[in-house]
Amino acid sequence: MAGVTVPRASGPDRNDGDATGGTGTGTGTVVKTRPKTKKPSMYRVLLLNDDYTPMEFVVHVLERFFNKSREAATEIMLHVHHRGVGVCGVYTYEVAETKVTQTIDFARRHQHPLQCTMEKE
Repeated sequence: MAGVTVPRASGPDRNDGDATGGTGTGTGTVVKTRPKTKKPSMYRVLLLNDDYTPMEFVVHVLERFFNKSREAATEIMLHVHHRGVGVCGVYTYEVAETKVTQTIDFARRHQHPLQCTMEKE
C-alpha cells in the first residue's frame, strides 16, 4: 500500500488516550504491581512436664485441643513425661496462642499445674 495516506480522525470521536478529551499523547504504560506475600511465621506449641498432672489428663488435653488420636496423644504424653517437654503441634501465631490459652485455662479449671508454651519455629 505504498503511497496511500490514511487521514487521522479529529473532533470528539478522536481518542488521544486522555479520558477528559484533552490532547494527551495516547501512549502510556500499565504497570501491575504484585504485592509480595510471605508465609506467616510458624510456632511450636509445647507441653512441659510436671509431677502432679495425671497422664490421662494430658492425653485428654491433646485429644481435645490438638485433635490428636488416642495413640498419638499417648505417644506425645510419654515423650513429655520422659524428656520434660514435647511438641503438640505447629501453628500460625494466633492459632498457637489460642491453643496455649485453652490448654492452660482448662488445666487450671481442673486444678492441674500443667504448663503449655509456644516458641517460634
